[in-house]
Amino acid sequence: MKAGGPALLKIGLTGGIASGKSLVAGMFAKLGAALVDTDVLAREVVAPGEPGLDAVRRLFGPSMLTPSGELNRSAVRALVFADAAKRRDLEEVLHPLIRDRTLRKLQHVEGPYAIVAVPLLVETLFGELVDRVLVVDCPASTQLERLMQRDQLPRAEATAMIAAQVDRAGRLQAADDVIDNSGTVELTRRQVERLHQRYLELASAS
Repeated sequence: MKAGGPALLKIGLTGGIASGKSLVAGMFAKLGAALVDTDVLAREVVAPGEPGLDAVRRLFGPSMLTPSGELNRSAVRALVFADAAKRRDLEEVLHPLIRDRTLRKLQHVEGPYAIVAVPLLVETLFGELVDRVLVVDCPASTQLERLMQRDQLPRAEATAMIAAQVDRAGRLQAADDVIDNSGTVELTRRQVERLHQRYLELASAS
């Protein structure tokens, strides 16, 4: 097994919100791939005592924190999805912190290859960190219904969250590989298994 150095094959896993990225990432992990989930790292950089939390407070004020001093995620989400400029301000502060933590994480993972799950991979410079881009795809209507159901959101808010990301066509254009997650879990699993074998071949050839 190769440690996470320059020779490690890195697959950037992305997709629209509620497209099924976590499901697919978990399937690859069960097959033995190393998994670096930037959603997890994004929560770490805004934990109490971390510079990311202080940066959010300076940007948007103390109302973005809970009484116990943690990030008020619902307040931040409501703010930035209603104001594109504020969302960009937040991303400019947090994305470098997440990127640095991702690079450090990749230096220590072990596995035949790494899945790097990045929701905004196409919209940011995270694509520079990976060797291939894998997009989890489903129709926009399916994505909207899943998001509304998953997060118990009204249609308008869910639509705004989807609109904040690059559109489906833009993601697919950036893809080296695509998993269609519009069907059953089993159909998705079969696609993951096929790609896992392909990535093992690519990793062994590198």
